[in-house]
Amino acid sequence: QLQLVESGGGLVQPGGSLRLSCAASGFTWNHYAIGWFRQAPGKEREGVGCISSLDGSTNYADSVKGRFTISRDNAKNTVYLQMNSLKPEDTAVYYCAVRWLGCTIGTHQYAYWGQGTQVTVSS
Repeated sequence: QLQLVESGGGLVQPGGSLRLSCAASGFTWNHYAIGWFRQAPGKEREGVGCISSLDGSTNYADSVKGRFTISRDNAKNTVYLQMNSLKPEDTAVYYCAVRWLGCTIGTHQYAYWGQGTQVTVSS
């Protein structure tokens, strides 16, 4: 019954901002990570960042560090990806996923995935 649902994607101009949401339900694990990933046309899926359930610590890919921020709202069971200073190369379908244990930005061992939300950065 585990489910992850992304929302918040859309069209934005270069330099603009978007906030993506990942609503999680159907599990009560005490040690896990929520990761954000993206896949651009013709490219492999890559990790963006992740957040740990234990202490809220985060990890980011070098390509987005300083521009993107992952946060959580425990009361709403929701994880957010705040994207600032967006660039055309950020255009992709963005996915959230959950894995047991540690927060890593590799796709390996992320067992459950959302449906994805499209982010397009264009003038």
